[in-house]
Amino acid sequence: MISGTTKIAVLLSHPSTHLQTPPRFNERCVERGIDMVLVPWDVAPADLTDAWQGLRQIQNLAGVVVTIPHKETVAGLCDTLATEAAAMGVCNVARRFPGGKFLGEMYDGRGFVAGLLKSGHRLKDKTVLLLGAGGAATGIAHALAQAGVSELRIANRTRAKAVILVAAVAARFPALTVTASDPDVAGVDVIINGTSVGMHAADPLPVDLSNMAKGTVVAEVIMSPDVTTLLSTAQERGAKIHKGVHMVDAQIDLLINHLLEIS
Repeated sequence: MISGTTKIAVLLSHPSTHLQTPPRFNERCVERGIDMVLVPWDVAPADLTDAWQGLRQIQNLAGVVVTIPHKETVAGLCDTLATEAAAMGVCNVARRFPGGKFLGEMYDGRGFVAGLLKSGHRLKDKTVLLLGAGGAATGIAHALAQAGVSELRIANRTRAKAVILVAAVAARFPALTVTASDPDVAGVDVIINGTSVGMHAADPLPVDLSNMAKGTVVAEVIMSPDVTTLLSTAQERGAKIHKGVHMVDAQIDLLINHLLEIS
């Protein structure tokens, strides 16, 4: 039941029709007895700054959850960034304080890694190819380094952006072998699509799987469709697949706790 005391959180996205986080988030609030609801907002990038200034004035706003394509921009709009978000320059959740200031944090990487481990996929001492260098991929890259992978290869359509992410990860984790790479799947244990390529039926595969070894783990950040063309193709070629929904399920409690300042 939504009442006058219900705290509101908004999910900033563009577009928003594919979003699956709100029902999962709201179900978890009900399970925990928390009077808060998450609603999707479709905000185009050009309108995000104006929308953000309006959010500062909403007194019953707990904060925002952030997804494609706003994670980097929102980090710049927050007044303060917590530990992980500050290190990465991206965030996927921000708590609103009285007076309208926002504190941003980043849980995508932690949630993604937790989802992989919960599903039985090992990361320690593995070689990982990460596709993408945007907001979600940035969080995942740092979390993979923390999880103890032996080598991280980052491939992005704009190589310069991959180089920047490599430098940031290397600065935090100097013992890790991390490189800006071509999207070559040969010799890797885990392939992660950290891009939005695959959300639409007409999208090409984000990577050529012809050299992929059987038993390779292929993972997605995309939640809709539930099984992307990348995952179905990889499975046909003998890969172990991991759906995007696991990343969100593994971090919903973290998002709720951040918004309500629950330790």
